Amino acid sequence: MAAERTGVYPGTFDPVTSGHMEVVRRSLRLVDRLVIGPAINIGKGPLFSLEERIEIIKEDIEEFPQADRERIEVVPFEGLLIHFAREVGASVIIRGLRAVSDFEYEIQMANMNARMEPNVETIFLMASDRHQFIASSLVKDIARMGGDTSQFVSHKVFERLKRKFAKK
Repeated sequence: MAAERTGVYPGTFDPVTSGHMEVVRRSLRLVDRLVIGPAINIGKGPLFSLEERIEIIKEDIEEFPQADRERIEVVPFEGLLIHFAREVGASVIIRGLRAVSDFEYEIQMANMNARMEPNVETIFLMASDRHQFIASSLVKDIARMGGDTSQFVSHKVFERLKRKFAKK
């Protein structure tokens, strides 16, 4: 019997977008178990707290079929991604790419991770044309300026963004 293939999908997820959820769905075709790792990254100064980001991801996953939900875990991490991948027993790191500009940074990271842990592969999933332009930072900018982000995020995330910026 083949060993269970575990994948890690890391990110800030501030907030999680439709593009992120597309990568999650597609990743489930490649791995038996998927660990979504919201990064504890104080340097980026996230809009949503770590607890909120975890909650948002779990809410969006609730829309998935039960069999898929059972294969997903949300585990926050801090520090080096490759250490986190080892910690959760991942053999694969999954990264979504939107544009060539993403690729330059991501290939450097993939090569560094491969040097540190040759047994963990990085897989790049190209965003579909429908999601190629969606970035969490742009979604936040649109929401901050009172724009409609409903086509870029789930309804629950859309409502959270409206509440977050109504306070400001």
